[in-house]
Amino acid sequence: MKEKYGLTTPEVAELRQKYGYNETPKIQKSFISLILKRLVGPIPYVIELALVIELILGNFIQVGFIFALLLFSAIDGAIQENRASKSIGELNTKLIAYTSVLRDNKWQKLSSRELVPGDLIHLSVGSVIPSDCKIIKGVILVNQSVITGETKAVTKAEADELYSGSTVIEGTADVLVEKTGVHSSLGKTTELVRTNEAPGRLENLLFTVVKYLAYLDVVLAVILTIAALIRHTPFLTLLPFLVILFVATIPISMPSSFAVANSLEAGNLSKKGILVSGLTGIQEAGSMNILLMDKTGTITQNRPEVDEIISLNGLDKIQLFKYALATVKPSSVSPLDLAILQKAKLNKVTSIEVKKQISFDPKLKGAKAILNNGDEIFLGSPVRSNLEDRVKSKIDELSRQGLQVMVLAINQEAIGLITFKDQIKSDMPETIAALKKQGITVLMLTGDTVSTAKAIAEKVGLNNHIGTVAEALSDPLSFGGFANVYPEDKFKIVKSLQNKGYVVGMTGDGVNDAPALKKADVGIAIDTATDISKLAARIILTEPSLKGITELVDAGHRVYQRMMTWLITKLARTAQLALLLTIGYLFTNFFPVSLNIIVFIVIFNDCVTLTLGTDRVKINHLPEAWNLKNLTKISAIYTVGWLVLGFLMLWYSVKFTSFTHAQISGILFVYLIYSAMGMILSTRTRDHFWSIKPSKPVGIVIFINLVLSSLISILWLHTAILNVLAVFLICFVMFLILDLIKVSYYKQD
Repeated sequence: MKEKYGLTTPEVAELRQKYGYNETPKIQKSFISLILKRLVGPIPYVIELALVIELILGNFIQVGFIFALLLFSAIDGAIQENRASKSIGELNTKLIAYTSVLRDNKWQKLSSRELVPGDLIHLSVGSVIPSDCKIIKGVILVNQSVITGETKAVTKAEADELYSGSTVIEGTADVLVEKTGVHSSLGKTTELVRTNEAPGRLENLLFTVVKYLAYLDVVLAVILTIAALIRHTPFLTLLPFLVILFVATIPISMPSSFAVANSLEAGNLSKKGILVSGLTGIQEAGSMNILLMDKTGTITQNRPEVDEIISLNGLDKIQLFKYALATVKPSSVSPLDLAILQKAKLNKVTSIEVKKQISFDPKLKGAKAILNNGDEIFLGSPVRSNLEDRVKSKIDELSRQGLQVMVLAINQEAIGLITFKDQIKSDMPETIAALKKQGITVLMLTGDTVSTAKAIAEKVGLNNHIGTVAEALSDPLSFGGFANVYPEDKFKIVKSLQNKGYVVGMTGDGVNDAPALKKADVGIAIDTATDISKLAARIILTEPSLKGITELVDAGHRVYQRMMTWLITKLARTAQLALLLTIGYLFTNFFPVSLNIIVFIVIFNDCVTLTLGTDRVKINHLPEAWNLKNLTKISAIYTVGWLVLGFLMLWYSVKFTSFTHAQISGILFVYLIYSAMGMILSTRTRDHFWSIKPSKPVGIVIFINLVLSSLISILWLHTAILNVLAVFLICFVMFLILDLIKVSYYKQD
């Protein structure tokens, strides 16, 4: 290496003063801007329209309540986004990319943030290029899709320019840093974590529920309007109730509730060495029913050692090893290459002189070297080698022992075999057994032979029926894994399984795993993964153990249960209130619950909804199914049960008492709050409500809602204390009855 390349510490300090750090300054959003951001969008627009209508009608009390509701939601949403931003910031600090840099005449591993123009850095397979650079030495294959949008990799050689954010697919190179930070093409290497994702199954279901509730409101609004016209009721008298009806339906607290549920679990997982770069990865983990595990590095330690050198034509083993060594570049980071280099170092073996080395080619599954005499050496997988039957038989025998076998050939004639042993991770059998208990089918993917795959599968407790890629695409669940899998096959397998309706998880570490990791519903990069694999995955494990996957799945179940509580109660409460108001009006000719009270109901319900993300839950240990049909059924049980009670209370109050409209409103107010709190306590678990205590935040808010609603009914609406107490007792009995029905329903389901 020429001496002019590489900086000294004083030079770096001087350049740092001029160019700063290799980072893009983050635009800090003010808290006010975060609040204002939440006043824009479909949901806020509906609330704001209601606000304007109430203002025009002169209903200033309702205006105050609706404005308070809107502002509260915006402030809470801003708080949750602020917390999420901090979580992503913490994630990025843990995902710092490191680069091999020549400083003070020695190679060092430094954070990419430390780079300055003039630094000499070394790039290898899987590296994310940390700044704009120029190649000084070497040839590499680069994916520039982050910059150009073009997915086809391009070859870059000496003097070619490289762009920040691109990734090295093949080869190694020494490059000179030219532009850093804001001056580079991207300047966001460590910020490529996915922050904007397509909605997951949960979010799609949430919006579907909201859509159907809106349809219900439209139908009821039409019915009310027709009834008002028949009764000659002025439309302006009806309009405020229609407005409040829609306000009660709009899930203004939904984004915050969803954020709390996911962020809480992301924080807990982070403490256990599991980083979450895509929050939908948590919720999808609860539904995951297939997990594809890459054998090398996931099931095994990916620290192979040369086990044996076998001659096929009588050549000396040392000579065979020299040929093998000729295909390995000293700068290679490939585990198999490192094993060969380590063996050479221990035995003091040197390579034969070569004219040219050709790095590992994924398509050929091997590397080549051209000797000075023109001979071509190949070292690679036996899968794409033309071998005699006796050699195939020997390879099969070695593979059945769980060894990885590579063929050594000269001019396409096999001359030897090299076997490698790679220890299985000690906790793999236990982890796979735990995943099976969680209802997840684990399938192993490997580029090795069928015999090697069978041996590994047996050792870790997988079905040793090993299939081909074609079988993986047609009948995957009949097998325990698939052999002879090439990098491009992994993406196809993930896509095929998803098309069959499975929720697919995928573990990986190599640069060629990135497309499959990104495609998977739950892409999991292991601790030794390349930078590009970590950026493609939604989940990053920072510990060697894969037990974190079972923790992730449990977290997904918890998010599922909390959001199911939200969905069931939202469906039931909205239908209950809308039908009570509509049918009550049709039969009594007045709205049984006043406008102001409806707004109170919305606020009280939203307050407890916001705490559901913190709730204790009893999880189901089988993959969850986001099924709208089943969701509607259980919601209907609560809706019908509580509506029957509500209509009976309304009928009794109108028929057999002399209660004023305000007193009737007071009775129905506490009934609606008591029933809503009861639904939350019941829907938290599929077992009896007492099987698990609510979290402190949930319990405290429920208690406050019960007390405040009772006081408002007694002190403001002049409802007798005995009547409030009677409503509480009646609601408690109905709560117990519906809880029993719920348990029975889930047992039959």
